[in-house]
This record gives sequence, C-alpha cells and structure tokens, in this order.
Amino acid sequence: MANFQTVDINCPGCGAPVSSDSKECDYCGRQIVISTFSSVYGKSAREAQPHINSNRQALADSPQQSTDSFTTAICALKQKQYDKALALFESVIKENFDDSESYFYAAVCLLKGKKAFLTPFADIKKAEDYLNAASAIDNRGIYDYFLAYIKFDFYERKSLNTSPDYREVLLRAESNHVTPSDKDSLFELLNVSRPEGL
Repeated sequence: MANFQTVDINCPGCGAPVSSDSKECDYCGRQIVISTFSSVYGKSAREAQPHINSNRQALADSPQQSTDSFTTAICALKQKQYDKALALFESVIKENFDDSESYFYAAVCLLKGKKAFLTPFADIKKAEDYLNAASAIDNRGIYDYFLAYIKFDFYERKSLNTSPDYREVLLRAESNHVTPSDKDSLFELLNVSRPEGL
C-alpha cells in the first residue's frame, strides 16, 4: 500500500482548517473526506461542490495526494463529469495500484452514464480490464456483477462471443455474495435501468 501524507484542507461547510485524515470537522461536525460514492450519493450537485472546491485546493497544494484525488473523483462522478472523474481515478491507480475501488469506479466512468450496449468497444475492453483488476485485488461480488452486466448488455445483446459469458460471471457474483442492495446501487451509479434477467 502507498503511504499517504496528511495535507491541510478547509472544511466545505464552515471553512475551518482541518486535516484530510479527519472524517468530520471539529468545529461544525460536517463530513470532511468523502471515501465512497455512497457517502456523497445523497448529496445534490450543489452540496457536493464545496467538497470539490476544498479538494481541488488540496490537490493544488499537494498534487501527489491520492486520498484527495479519490475524493475529488467521487465528487466528479456524482456530478456526472465522467472524463474528469476517470482521469482522477486513473491518477489514484498510478499512486496506489492495489485500491480495488478505484478500478471499479474507473470502469463506471468509462460507460459515461450510458448502457454498455452503446459504449465503444475500446471502452468496454478497458472497463473489463479494470473490473478484472479490481476482482484480483479484492474478490467482491459487485465487481463480478458489474462485469456480468457488461457481458450481457454488450456481448450477449450483440451476439458476440466472450469467455467467460455473462452467465458464468453472474454465478461467480452470486457465489461472492452480491446482494440485492449491491445490484440496485450499481444501476443507480451507472445511471441506467437494470436489464431483466440480471
């Protein structure tokens, strides 16, 4: 694992100086670091903007700081700025190649809020590579389930051969305990409707 240095940022709520390793502001109690998409998902784009601004300043002061890049990438993804989020997640991957979530979110960004069926083949291949890397690092059912969706919506619907096919990957996702909540969250994150059969 990469070692991260602590950098100073300002609270997106009250503007007080806080450290990026703090979870909440000591002054106003507001959440400081966004570490997962679900922690920002319920926020509106307007509510997420102070986090982006705060982290943008921290990145300007310390560009090598992967934690802040990840946080800013999550916020950019929330705002559907897929290209910006992808670049930031790829930056985190370069700094911390064993962070499975960055690979997962990078794969999400590659679909750009569209169905896999409509995504260019080069982006599909890259998303598959990222999901395979995520699974190699951390064997989570949601990674396999996302890959099964890609194999179903892109390959199966276009009658293209792929190995393993979506059924095999779906079984692997089930054996890795993907939950109904994981499935719902994935399609909310992808901003597409869930196909029947998945």
